Amino acid sequence: MNKYLGNKPALALFLLPALLLYSVILIYPVLQTVLRSFYDWDGLSTATFTGLANYRELFSDPLLSTSLKNGLLFAIVLAVFQIGLGTILALVCANPQIRGRKLLKTAYFIPVVLSVTVVCQLWIAMYDPTNGLVNKLFELLHIPYRQNWLSSPTQSIIAIAFVNAWQFMGYQFSLLYAGVKAVPEDYFEAATIDGCGKWRAHFHVTLPLMRETFKFCFTIAITSGIGAFVQMLIMTNGGPGTTNYTLTFMIYRYAFMESNYGYACAVSVLLVMISLVATLVINKVFDRGQNA
Repeated sequence: MNKYLGNKPALALFLLPALLLYSVILIYPVLQTVLRSFYDWDGLSTATFTGLANYRELFSDPLLSTSLKNGLLFAIVLAVFQIGLGTILALVCANPQIRGRKLLKTAYFIPVVLSVTVVCQLWIAMYDPTNGLVNKLFELLHIPYRQNWLSSPTQSIIAIAFVNAWQFMGYQFSLLYAGVKAVPEDYFEAATIDGCGKWRAHFHVTLPLMRETFKFCFTIAITSGIGAFVQMLIMTNGGPGTTNYTLTFMIYRYAFMESNYGYACAVSVLLVMISLVATLVINKVFDRGQNA
């Protein structure tokens, strides 16, 4: 094996097709987006080079602060609901003494296979201020908390984020459950023999050993929140007003509604940069904890 791995020309020859394909599919579009962000371009006519004008306009755009705040809120809801609740459910379902855990695992994953459009229409009906199930539940519990969920400028982004978190919790749950099952049972049994209760043993043994799983799950949740788009488009079309805009919704508006492709490319570059920084920070935080 070492003989073949040491043949660098042969390795380069075999890697070349994959490298070319990766460059065409990923690197070339990214470089084109960065290049177009320096132009005033409507997508059809000849582009005009404007330097950093799109970026100067972007950082004075009032939609930017709204989009960044909504992306952060969306990411927090996904992280808390999908990873927090998903971890508890994974620990429960990993316990062989729990009856019906196979049915629970299947039930958690069902929303993932549903169409996003179907799920959004379902929750639009449930959020209906007059006949929606959510307000009806508050009435049944005699809680005077009747809300117009999707028309509220402050609550609608949380309501929409919850829909995304609910639908894709099964995906994160699958990753977390696999992480729990990958922890050697000997460690857990040794902790319980030393006097730890089950939940304390999970806290001191299982969760620290799931560091790589958590790093991957947090990366998915945070980047998904920053780039959220479909649920806003279907459920409120970015409204009321522009209160539910995200960076991705800004790209959609400027590229396809206002034909300002150069400006939309500048927003795209900012979105990629924020996602990269978030990923690097998450990796740094988890790697620091591992080396401590």
